[in-house]
Amino acid sequence: MEYKEILQIIYDYLFELYGPQGWWPLLEVNGCNPTKTGCVNGYHPKNYEYPKTKNQCFEICIGAILTQNTSWPSVEKSLKNLRNLIEITPENVIELDIKLLKEAIKPSGYFNQKSERLKGFSEYFIKLKNTPTREELLKLKGVGPETADSMLLYAFKVPSFVVDSYTKRILFNLNLIENDEKYDKIKELFEENIEKNLEMYQEYHALLVEHAKNYYRKKENYCKCPLLKIIK
Repeated sequence: MEYKEILQIIYDYLFELYGPQGWWPLLEVNGCNPTKTGCVNGYHPKNYEYPKTKNQCFEICIGAILTQNTSWPSVEKSLKNLRNLIEITPENVIELDIKLLKEAIKPSGYFNQKSERLKGFSEYFIKLKNTPTREELLKLKGVGPETADSMLLYAFKVPSFVVDSYTKRILFNLNLIENDEKYDKIKELFEENIEKNLEMYQEYHALLVEHAKNYYRKKENYCKCPLLKIIK
């Protein structure tokens, strides 16, 4: 089978198995959690209108920074701590005392580093007039390829496929990539072989994450992945 067919089969199977994921979760959205992983609520399955406001867009962006090297439940704790101190806007993050900011985001880890990155990104966001390009985001301190693509896909509604460690594990286990395949090569694999569709890009990434949480947290479980039976 060609990559185009394989990737479509994977998507169809995962969507049938898990259903719409409703990413990116937002604090003020009283949505349901479609799975047993992630945060308690804030998801919005089948509703692709979010973010609806500039502040929601900003919340997604800083969430993308906070989630680096940690799990989403930890980020949710950090965001809730921050919300208890201020309304989450770029102006308020800039004005917030750095010590209070560090304490608020401590659950996400690397709080010294991430607090500086949040301040810097907030300054950038305030000056933003139009949808940023990937190249612009990658020039920001602390914004790598995965973070930039997450911001574009979920905050700015640009179909830019997100690749994370879970995606790499799944594709390698299915013999679709080499173990040391570069980020941009994997991103290219998806973007050249599936329709450039915002909803599909959002769901595909979220579905891969959910599937990996069920089968790819422990290496001994990789062989139990049901995709192995349908991708031959």
